[in-house]
Amino acid sequence: MPRLYLIRHGEPASTWGGDDADPGLDETGRAQAKAARDWLLSRPAGERPARVVSSPLKRCRETAQPTADALGVEVEIDPLVGEIPTPAALAPTERPGWLRKVFEGTWGEIRGDLDYDAWRREMAASLRSRGDTAVFSHYVAINAVVSHLLGDDRVLAFRPDHASITVLETDGANLVLVEKGREATTSVL
Repeated sequence: MPRLYLIRHGEPASTWGGDDADPGLDETGRAQAKAARDWLLSRPAGERPARVVSSPLKRCRETAQPTADALGVEVEIDPLVGEIPTPAALAPTERPGWLRKVFEGTWGEIRGDLDYDAWRREMAASLRSRGDTAVFSHYVAINAVVSHLLGDDRVLAFRPDHASITVLETDGANLVLVEKGREATTSVL
């Protein structure tokens, strides 16, 4: 079955909720991006990604670029694999508090402008057709897919570390979790 890799972005230059709404990678994050590239390229020929998809946010694009360069492909931008949408009524400074509350609950409990449980199902459905692809995404978005596949309604089904790689398989109709990526050892996201 074709492989699909969900890669959390590398360590950003500023933390979530900081002054920069779209930070790039710091030095550690750039090294993590190269390590992710090396791991992906070390896969056997039948398991190596052929496409690279990224969230539109800078930290994901910068994490994806070394892999795309090595494969000789363009980074395909897909907003669906981006950050969890923030309710429009929230000011940017309110997002960290909103996220903390979201992390404590279930997908059905999240309040905002959309049905977040449907959002996670839509993201998982979109991945089914992306075999042999490296998808560079975010902490909550990866949790959305993994929790859906595990049948776990908690928003945080696991704690993917920066540049961790979660492995899925897809036949175009089904999406199966093969292996969760490396988990973070601290509570800092």
